[in-house]
Amino acid sequence: MHPEVETAKKVLAQLESFKKIVGAEYVAVDQESLDQYAHDETENLHYPPDVVIRPRTAEEISAIMVICNEHVIPVTPRGAGTGLSGGALPNFGGVLISTDRMNAILNIDERNLQVITEPGVITEVLQNAVKEKGLFYPPDPSSRGSCFIGGNIAENSGGPKAVKYGVVKDYVLNLQVVLPTGEIIWTGANVLKNSTGYNLTQLVVGSEGTLGIVTKIVLKLLPYPKHELLMLVPFASLEKAGEAVSAIFRAGFTPSAMELMEIDALRIVSEFVGSNMVPVGDGVEAHLIIEVDGNHAETLMKEMESIAELLAEFDCGEIFFADDAQQKEALWKLRRRVAEAVKIDGYSIEEDTVVPRAELPALIRGVKALGIQYDFKAVCYGHAGDGNLHIRIKKPGSIYSLNNPDVIPALRALFELVKHLGGTISGEHGIGLVQKEYMDIVFSTASLQLMWGIKKVFDPHGILNRGKIFD
Repeated sequence: MHPEVETAKKVLAQLESFKKIVGAEYVAVDQESLDQYAHDETENLHYPPDVVIRPRTAEEISAIMVICNEHVIPVTPRGAGTGLSGGALPNFGGVLISTDRMNAILNIDERNLQVITEPGVITEVLQNAVKEKGLFYPPDPSSRGSCFIGGNIAENSGGPKAVKYGVVKDYVLNLQVVLPTGEIIWTGANVLKNSTGYNLTQLVVGSEGTLGIVTKIVLKLLPYPKHELLMLVPFASLEKAGEAVSAIFRAGFTPSAMELMEIDALRIVSEFVGSNMVPVGDGVEAHLIIEVDGNHAETLMKEMESIAELLAEFDCGEIFFADDAQQKEALWKLRRRVAEAVKIDGYSIEEDTVVPRAELPALIRGVKALGIQYDFKAVCYGHAGDGNLHIRIKKPGSIYSLNNPDVIPALRALFELVKHLGGTISGEHGIGLVQKEYMDIVFSTASLQLMWGIKKVFDPHGILNRGKIFD
């Protein structure tokens, strides 16, 4: 019997049990629902599950996992479906568990600067809720208005603020997790220091839903900064923009954000959102968005002026300072929607490379050279301050990379370059389904065997997010 047919039969045999656990209205097998959960934001991939289940509690997920583990039914956990590596795609069919009903912020602890939340809370909703208390949760992926905090945990998400404040892992104190075998555990403690045994919390963060399903999250918070200043800097050369990034940090400045957009990306997104805020004429190859934040406006203004003086050494054009909240929001809108815009424009293959920031110019040069060699166009943008460059590729006749022989050689060459520059193949999007065949570039056989051994300890039957990170 074909494996997919066998899986479908197993699921059908357990449908009534699933309905008893969560209620019949939260178990869906109709084609419309299956198609809705068959894709995320990764390329043009489509893998329908056999059933969609929307539990409300950890106990319900536990009961589902006990059944699936006993009958060896593949389970795919899913948040908002905004992922870019195929991590939430049910490529083996089976059960898809959506966390969208687990959407409560359980407690904002103002005394200890912590928040306890369920995984189905939208990241921006969480940020706004703590901001009302004068508190700050910095990680802010571009999809923060739609992505779930649970998905951010799974991918160890970053965003523009990561350059100063770090990524998701730097804020996770403790996690409640349902294991593939059904046990419910807490991984740590709600404390700022913990040297008690292995760090299971950080093991789960970034594990892409392959080790367990996160059902409660304890996050560290910071006081919200009172002021922020933003400027946009044009450069005649994409490489000069990359060189300027490293120079700013070497001069002792730590911006709260430093984003790069090459001119083609800016042109596409400006047209997409109907904005003429930023000139996109000749003579400019790239822009840097630079933000500083803190509690003293005068200090920040002096810092911005010093950065502007430094940038004059790197062939930059006239600097635009965002004077008010509306201008700042308009600039960030361009940056946050660039991925969506360039994908619609045909740049459907996205790579999430990261190198030491001083190597950005070499990476940019290499990308352009590979485009000529392998016949693809590329636009670059991303979190220049921490060396995380998003590379969107448009190749004639190829709208996807997964198992595509016309694209794989180009990507292997790109990732070999990244490795040579001291970087790695994913900074914040994860490995998921589309990057796993390149893991050998950055990891030895011994390292991969250790990871696979960890997976087997957590998930002896290999049912949870099967086929992600590893075959």
